[in-house]
Amino acid sequence: MTAQKPLTYDAFIELAAADPAVVGLVLKGSRAHEGMTTEHSDHDLYVVLADAATTSLTRFTGHRTPQLDLVILSLDEFRAAGMPGFERYALARARIVLDRLDGVIAQILADKARMDAGEAFKAAAEWLDAYVNSLYRSVKNDRDGHARAARLDAADSIRFLLELLFALDRRPRPYNKYLEWELARFPLPDWDTGQLLDAAEHVSCTGDVSTQRRLFAKVESVARRAGHGAVLDAWGEDLHLIRPR
Repeated sequence: MTAQKPLTYDAFIELAAADPAVVGLVLKGSRAHEGMTTEHSDHDLYVVLADAATTSLTRFTGHRTPQLDLVILSLDEFRAAGMPGFERYALARARIVLDRLDGVIAQILADKARMDAGEAFKAAAEWLDAYVNSLYRSVKNDRDGHARAARLDAADSIRFLLELLFALDRRPRPYNKYLEWELARFPLPDWDTGQLLDAAEHVSCTGDVSTQRRLFAKVESVARRAGHGAVLDAWGEDLHLIRPR
């Protein structure tokens, strides 16, 4: 008895395209990011079904192999995916393989890629406060001789900083794997990509206080222009410790 051959991406696309219950096919991950595919890259595919549709393709629910990962869900579930959640960036940069709804699938992805103004403002305020918190702890720990804690807090601060900067631009933050890819194609306003990435790496690795302070000076200026002065002012005199000397 011969072993069954693994389901390939091309074979599944052929099956799905022939099924009227399928209204969309969306490819995410490295294969949706030009130049990021390697020999280890699989195909991560969302299979979007018409709401209340019945199809035999549901037998592939949870299918996961080194070549092909499938997520099968209804149109309503697809609208909600990553809103909020870690999948938002993946879907924001996903590639449409099939859209039977005259652009509806494309619009859903566009909505995931762009936060509305209110959502972005609220998120930026929260990430700014988290960034200042970790930055303050890092500089204070360095001052008090807690070198390891200072470096760990510095690394935490960079995570919050990146969330903040992308929220200020009304975008979900990319995964670290795609950070350089994203910034090379879609730079953040007011930031030099090379300088930002170099500073982020240096701070994460060393916790260098002078670099953290210089970075904060730029962040403070950008955040205040974006209307987040109240978040910063709530820190009162503690800001003196994290501003450049």
